[in-house]
Amino acid sequence: MEINVGEVIQLKKPHPCGKPGADKWKVLRVGADFRLECTGCAHQVMMKRSLVEKMIVK
Repeated sequence: MEINVGEVIQLKKPHPCGKPGADKWKVLRVGADFRLECTGCAHQVMMKRSLVEKMIVK
């Protein structure tokens, strides 16, 4: 699966902020780890590539 910087992906579980769009994340960094930004509250998290690839819906 190819994911590029700047794409917006939807994950199975939403961010706990509960704001609209909390299940969509903007990709800021791609590599062994992903840096994702919540589109609801702009919180950033780092996640392992294998975990992100399992959680992607769209």
